[in-house]
Amino acid sequence: MSRMRVILLMVVGVVFFQGGEVRGDDRPNILWILAEDICPDLSCYGVKGVKTPHLDMLAGEGIRYERAFSTSPVCSTSRSAMMVGVHQQTVDAHQHRTQGKKMLAKPYKPFVHLLEEAGYFTCLMDRKTDLNFKLDKKLMMGKDWKGRKEGQPFFAQLTFTNTHRGWRGDPVNPVDPGEVELPPYYPDTPLLRKDWAMGLGDIQVMDRRVGKVLKRLEDEGLADNTVVIFIGDHGRCHVRGKQFLYDGGLRIPMILKWPGTVKGGQVSEDLVMTLDVTKTVLGIAGAEVPDYLQGEDLFEGDTKGRKYLFASRGKMDDTHDAMRSVRSKDFKYILNLMPERAWMQYNWYKTAMYPGVAVMNAMHLRGELNKDQAKFMQKTKPREELYDLRMDPHELNNLAEDVEFAGVLREMRDEMVKFRGQVNDRGVNDGFRKGGWSGEYPYKTLAEWEGIVKQWEAKILHGKKIRIDIGRRVGLNGKQKKARRGKKAE
Repeated sequence: MSRMRVILLMVVGVVFFQGGEVRGDDRPNILWILAEDICPDLSCYGVKGVKTPHLDMLAGEGIRYERAFSTSPVCSTSRSAMMVGVHQQTVDAHQHRTQGKKMLAKPYKPFVHLLEEAGYFTCLMDRKTDLNFKLDKKLMMGKDWKGRKEGQPFFAQLTFTNTHRGWRGDPVNPVDPGEVELPPYYPDTPLLRKDWAMGLGDIQVMDRRVGKVLKRLEDEGLADNTVVIFIGDHGRCHVRGKQFLYDGGLRIPMILKWPGTVKGGQVSEDLVMTLDVTKTVLGIAGAEVPDYLQGEDLFEGDTKGRKYLFASRGKMDDTHDAMRSVRSKDFKYILNLMPERAWMQYNWYKTAMYPGVAVMNAMHLRGELNKDQAKFMQKTKPREELYDLRMDPHELNNLAEDVEFAGVLREMRDEMVKFRGQVNDRGVNDGFRKGGWSGEYPYKTLAEWEGIVKQWEAKILHGKKIRIDIGRRVGLNGKQKKARRGKKAE
């Protein structure tokens, strides 16, 4: 146990149980708020067009982290990693939407079980867990902190899901599409500008919901003794965001408020990640901090000298692909383990839910995308990607073959090798490489894409209440079908 935690326990006291009651415990409550599928698209991060006064206020009362990242660009894998405090490969939880989940291997435990053992009342205030493993006991003790015993500190986790695709925008204060800033890899069309604005609108709705929860803490006299943590589970659900290892898929907002302990209005430039929150929560609670944790405590100074963060992507539903990344403050390296597959290969979710997929495919087939936009629409990927984030924050100019950056490339390759060994990354086998939905690209004709674009225009630009018909599904390949049939026969 670290010196800081020993001091913390001495100051705040420990949990004493007598006759099933909790007494003498003044450790802080902990409220961990998650928003789905968002980058730091908040006004306190300087983003134009969006207004998030409640989260801005929270940042003003605590620490806002400028360089915070997830370990994975999709929910189930990133949440599995956070729940245990290790990269998802370490506990075999790295494939999104995997059938036949296995029990979480020993000695790993959900951090909420460690909090429970330390005397905290744990509650999940919504139904969102999305873990890629099974557990031998209930994840949390209740559904609301009002279920705790008198005097017992609580840990509550709450997810706001409205920022997930299926956006409705903000009916109270709609975001003006003319005010939003689209990244240069996205074509600037009225449809995509309105779609982006609607996503920001749902962030505004989420912000008001955060405000209601913070008001509840105030009304119940809990605000002064409750640590509030706000993060996203991974990046935004736009083309080149969610499901990919660019900053659009990995960078998240992270805000932490600890009344009486953390000075407000701070901005941290440290490289931090979601696994750090796991370890920090255990430290705040004075709970057991297992040696296997792969994050750092945000209050012990270990993130100050951190040079690199790592992330991984495996299959997404039945879209098979595999990527790994290492990021410093200045550079990003991506290793594509399946370069033979297109970035934009078929994925039902994105085809059905992203207007940008249809727009960009149609424009690409018509030859209307510019050079940077067209890069993402190629039939294959490079084996390696290297980006100078100082000059190229949108990760558009691949420097992997530039001799000027050969030293940086070698260093990041070496770090990648070490990381993969540390997390037991087994890579890709032949069955995975050939499995899943067909990797053929393009997978629709120009006429098909243009028909889908018209539906999106009717829905988003003209307010028609229609369900987007994306036509035929791309089927599983032969080996995958055979495997599915065999599983049903067992």
